[in-house]
Amino acid sequence: MFKTTIAAAVAAVAFAPAAALAGPYVNVEANASWTGDDYNATTTDVHVGYEGEVGAGSYYVQAGPAIVAVDGEETDTQFSGKAGLGLPVSDAIGVYGEVSFLTAEDDDDFGVGGKLGLKYNF
Repeated sequence: MFKTTIAAAVAAVAFAPAAALAGPYVNVEANASWTGDDYNATTTDVHVGYEGEVGAGSYYVQAGPAIVAVDGEETDTQFSGKAGLGLPVSDAIGVYGEVSFLTAEDDDDFGVGGKLGLKYNF
């Protein structure tokens, strides 16, 4: 169900009539975590994406393999993706949001994340 929602959101942004497609890109990103001095895991995303503008705002969608390396366990490859929007509120203030996902071997472990923020430019 949630995978269908993500696909519909990505398609809506990608095929919006007012959207200006800025083009494809590749984004390789490694996210590591520690608890104190103890290393936990690293997830490395190898994404292909598209970014562009819709009206005054901007968007991006990206997806691809995610290499998950948990300390003491065998490395696993999953599928991950992100979609985000940014909108100016004024010349100095902008808002942004992102939705991300990471698959898992067990459907009950399907990971979803979200991010909302405000950016102030001096």
